[in-house]
Amino acid sequence: AYVFELERNSFVERAQVDLDENGPGMFGYALVLDSDEAFIGAPLGNEMAGAVYRFTRDRSEVWSEAERLTAASPVPGSGFGMAVASTGFDVLVGAPLAGTAHVIRQSGDNWRELQILTTESPNSFMGVALAAEEDVAVVGLPGADFFEGVGGIYQRNDSLGEWTEAGSILDVASGMKSILGSPIECEAGEVEGFSCSDIDLISFLSVQDLGGGRGMMVNDIWGWTDPDTGVEYALVGRMDAMTFVDLRDPANPRYLGELPLTEGATRNLWRDVKVYADHAFIVADGAGAHGIQIFDLTQLRDIRDPPVMFEETAHYDGIFSAHNIVINEDTGFAYVVGSSMGGETCGGGLHMIDVRDPTNAAFAGCFSDPATGNAGTGYTHDAQCLTYAGPDDQYRDREICFGSNETALSIADVTDKTNPLAISSASYPNPAYVHQGWISDDHRFFFVNDEGDEIAGTAPRTRTLVWDIEDLDDPVLTREHFGETSASDHNLYVRGQFMYQSNYVSGLRVLDI
Repeated sequence: AYVFELERNSFVERAQVDLDENGPGMFGYALVLDSDEAFIGAPLGNEMAGAVYRFTRDRSEVWSEAERLTAASPVPGSGFGMAVASTGFDVLVGAPLAGTAHVIRQSGDNWRELQILTTESPNSFMGVALAAEEDVAVVGLPGADFFEGVGGIYQRNDSLGEWTEAGSILDVASGMKSILGSPIECEAGEVEGFSCSDIDLISFLSVQDLGGGRGMMVNDIWGWTDPDTGVEYALVGRMDAMTFVDLRDPANPRYLGELPLTEGATRNLWRDVKVYADHAFIVADGAGAHGIQIFDLTQLRDIRDPPVMFEETAHYDGIFSAHNIVINEDTGFAYVVGSSMGGETCGGGLHMIDVRDPTNAAFAGCFSDPATGNAGTGYTHDAQCLTYAGPDDQYRDREICFGSNETALSIADVTDKTNPLAISSASYPNPAYVHQGWISDDHRFFFVNDEGDEIAGTAPRTRTLVWDIEDLDDPVLTREHFGETSASDHNLYVRGQFMYQSNYVSGLRVLDI
């Protein structure tokens, strides 16, 4: 660390402050200077557990190390020392990789840890920034509120008291407002701030108008058409709930309410929902013991006083967290994929469930192909399961699952849930992440997106891989389609002659296949 002094209009180096220790301490990552005293952070010092070094300046302008301040229970990799603040007899030290801030107090010639400030907000990176003056301190939590960020205010009741939470500092709420009333035509490549081409905007419902609070985002969407009334409903995943929107007037969608995530589960980035027999089946990834929420969608009829806080109709606890769920509506079997954190994970492959009686879902079996997936367990990130009606007579009328398995396309016969069979797997040079896919209406082609190839530089523009599956035992990569931008592709669905792609940054793209 270097000491500079302001001399007239410029700073002049006066001293260099060094440690006696060797090693990659990152000494100088943070510091606070108070007259003849300096506290300098070294988050990789103290055998990677971090430390703050106190230096004092004597009358000869010489700086000397006086103390090494550490956590009472040092934790390697916590980032202790990435931020430092001092006030009175207290030094506040941030350990943002552990999500804490430590208060270390001077008593005579001794320093000891007085308390640890914590938060219930996950991934908050609490303590990445600190400021303190007299009996008030502000602790930065940039990851709080789903990375909207919060400044936590702490107060000390007197110079020797403990610190208690006293409030928070928030920025002004931002984000797009809902666009309602009537359809708006795409003109000159733009509609209400969105770029467009040959697609008009009917309406836009903001996250806030979907019941979402600060920092909340939406993460999935599916639909249900009421067989009795023909009214369409949107099922929109939010990080902490599943929301329901009435689309009988598409220009004025009506938020009906929400089904909160399972009690005890954790708010999360990923949620997925599918529909069978007028019931929604909802999973969440990285959410702990969430399970499958089963919700009777007929409850959405005749909601008179929205928004309503709904309760689940039934629950399946054979899995905890899962990335996705797919359902073959012809057979009444659901397939949970990417299971983790507890329950029967099936190696992250297909966790098969009989949902023919939606409120009494029953485990039916597992399938995974260990020749696929990054971990060699047959992890399936997404899938499409259907009753096959394509050109391969050997598998006609069999229940076939096409899995997007990170490293390969997996094709399996799951007709017999007690003895599912791997038919084939297929890959291509340098796959980044085989993410998701969908079959053509005639079951002749399967279209796959690789989520990471554009980012990895192995594809110059958005790439869609076209597999010829005339022979399910030997799928052939027959074509690669490159889009107009370099955006990473995410999900695609096929209906008739059109493919609908949702891509990062570049939004919705419609392709004629």
